Amino acid sequence: MSFSFRKKLYEIIFEADTPAGRLFDILLLIMIVISILAVMIESVPAYHDRFAHGFIIIEWSITFFFTLEYLLRIWVVKKPAGYIFSFYGIIDLLAVLPSYIGLFVGGAHGLVIIRALRLLRIFRLFKLSRYISEGDTLMRALKASRAKISVFLLTVVTLVIILGTLMYMVEGEENGFTSIPKGIYWAIVTLTTVGYGDIAPSTNLGQFIASLVMILGYGIIAVPTGIVTVEYSRARQSKTVTTQVCPHCLREGHDADAVYCKYCGGKL
Repeated sequence: MSFSFRKKLYEIIFEADTPAGRLFDILLLIMIVISILAVMIESVPAYHDRFAHGFIIIEWSITFFFTLEYLLRIWVVKKPAGYIFSFYGIIDLLAVLPSYIGLFVGGAHGLVIIRALRLLRIFRLFKLSRYISEGDTLMRALKASRAKISVFLLTVVTLVIILGTLMYMVEGEENGFTSIPKGIYWAIVTLTTVGYGDIAPSTNLGQFIASLVMILGYGIIAVPTGIVTVEYSRARQSKTVTTQVCPHCLREGHDADAVYCKYCGGKL
């Protein structure tokens, strides 16, 4: 009886395939949104002074709900440590800690805004398979691109060091380039086409170099885009994935026709 109840509770809490599970997740998201709105509105002095007692009731009611939910998640899973140290497990814990820490440390209450991260569950809730599949494709493309992007970033870092040093030598302290780090800061701002304007070259040679850096910046922006686009096109050839959670390792992203977990080998 206990095993059957835990299994049913697991399906409600971790899955969104059943009406009960879907209703639970909708309620969870509503509570998250209410909590976030309450924190934001409470930061307005006029509302804080007028509805202080109401905000306290809302906050602790939601905190109690999230605490109970967190403890139930630990109870129903086969491997509690797997959930506790998973991404969602850490987020769920951080969603309740600020309220308790706020009892002892002033100012910690505002950290409950981290509950906004729990809205990531909305993709599982509404079974937006197309978006989930695209998100999985994008993640695989980024992973496949990490070596190329790392080399690209290393090249950019080397380039801004050289350009920053060069501008320090050309412009000098009298034109605002008081140090090589200051010159590197200018190179980063200019190369990324941000252009704060708080420091700018004054000499003809410095302005010529700055012009080349700005033009170079537009070309550099296109490089990582091209790298990821190529890998993204390759990743799209793979199968689509579902939101089904493995009861053993609690990981998602399984193929639609999968019988066993691709990560731990456990039966789905």
